[in-house]
Amino acid sequence: MNISDTQMSLGTFQSAVDRALITWSKNGNTARLWRGDASLWSGADESNWLGWLDIASQMRDRAGALCAFAQQVRDKGITDILLLGMGGSSLCPEVLAMTCGSREGWPRLHVLDSTVPAQVQRFADAVNLETTLCIVASKSGTTTEPHAFCEFFWKKMQGTIGDAAGQNFIAITDPGSDLETLAREREFLSIFYGLPEIGGRFSALSNFGMVPAALIGIDVRAFLERAVAMGRRCKLSDDQNPGLLLGLILGELAKSGRDKVTLVTSPKLWDLGAWLEQLLAESTGKNGRGLIPVDLEEIATPDMYGEDRVFVYIRLKDDANAEQDAGMENLRAAHFPVIQINMADLSGLGAEFFRWEYATAVAGAVLNINPFDQPNVQESKDFTAELTRAFEKEGILPVQTPFLIDDDVLIYADVANAQTLGTIENLNSCIAGLRNQIRAGDYVALCAYLDMNDDIVAVLQALRHRIRNVYRVATTLGFGPRFLHSTGQLHKGGANNVVVLQLTSDDVTDVNIPGRAFSFGILKQSQALGDAHALSSRKRRAIRIHFKTDVIAGIQRVKRAV
Repeated sequence: MNISDTQMSLGTFQSAVDRALITWSKNGNTARLWRGDASLWSGADESNWLGWLDIASQMRDRAGALCAFAQQVRDKGITDILLLGMGGSSLCPEVLAMTCGSREGWPRLHVLDSTVPAQVQRFADAVNLETTLCIVASKSGTTTEPHAFCEFFWKKMQGTIGDAAGQNFIAITDPGSDLETLAREREFLSIFYGLPEIGGRFSALSNFGMVPAALIGIDVRAFLERAVAMGRRCKLSDDQNPGLLLGLILGELAKSGRDKVTLVTSPKLWDLGAWLEQLLAESTGKNGRGLIPVDLEEIATPDMYGEDRVFVYIRLKDDANAEQDAGMENLRAAHFPVIQINMADLSGLGAEFFRWEYATAVAGAVLNINPFDQPNVQESKDFTAELTRAFEKEGILPVQTPFLIDDDVLIYADVANAQTLGTIENLNSCIAGLRNQIRAGDYVALCAYLDMNDDIVAVLQALRHRIRNVYRVATTLGFGPRFLHSTGQLHKGGANNVVVLQLTSDDVTDVNIPGRAFSFGILKQSQALGDAHALSSRKRRAIRIHFKTDVIAGIQRVKRAV
């Protein structure tokens, strides 16, 4: 089954997809989607969240103004762009920075979306504030993390350039938000607006993605032209509609138990999965179902995978990788469903953003869920807010007692999870107890409230691959708190087929948040504890492993225990 830039090898699942396509066409669902018929999904407020369908053409018409502003910033002598955001406000810019990079002679883009003190400080140390433009990005204008980042860098900028600090800030936010008010009060250089009809994870082609793109010299007009062209293709007859076919395949295979959407990309596209992960997980992970994106898992031999996998291979023509090609061919030969999307060049990212947004909306219809809400994200936020308020009042977070101490590794769990682990004497027996809870069709989520540096990423990747190879289950790796705005919805609202290893550590140094009685370290701890509380309330299988001293050595101990 092929259309233009996509080849699909579905094997025995082809007939189910064909039937779904016939039903979709018979009911006129493509037209219903484009006119915003909420009954296509759950019949709730879906029609209020479809601004992304037309945003590419609107932004294309504003490309000249965006480029003029970017040139103004460049002429101002700005060498670095520091984006302060979270989730949908930060992931697209991160993909652009990591994939396309800055054009020669244009500012470099850095994206901060972590409350880990070491990471905040590292970003502050990486730039010269006199020649840095800070972008505060938040749709609601009240998201905790961007607000904290803003206050931290505002104080530093004031200390560097004084009363003119606002001229080194811009805001991207929805009209009428608290952030807009703050930006006007502080005389930010500019304010760019989001559309209230577009949710954060669908905002890549809006100002949230295109303003940073323009500022690093990307040809946003060409980028958006490709997205507009993909939009036109997604209005074609149903069997030639690339977004529809992708969405039907993912939805139908998930209903058949193939819910682990394993993303494989050409090396230059390595960070695209971070954006896809949020889009798929937060959109579909609710009502006890959902697509489980598996990003940055190395390709293995077919015998390492269960019957719950579907593979999507996004292949960049000028970055073809023979090892990846061979690995995908082995999976096809072993009758795993494989979807291959061929990208001609990096400017095709705009088209891919639209294809996947459209496909996610279609998959939501197949799964009979509202793909535009995130009901369980708020749970962790509420628990976190309770903890930070308690700290502001008492000066201390609630004391938790570990059920196991093994040297400098402390292990925590709620009563139910501690009991199911059985008799626990050390870290090894704890991991063995957790292993006994893993069932076919489960996945293991590593949720790391740790510094996202190269060394820690490498050792966590080694751990997840050990888990995959030993237990034959899918694995995910998320860094807190960013995953709370991404796969966090799936962990709590999706099927109860997740086993969570939450990883935390002491902070060697801390960083204060101006105007608040708690620091970034306390905020990070509160977010981890709030997340654990939310998982417990949903009766998820989860434990927290806390490293007192050497984080890398601690993770290696967990790996050996596996």
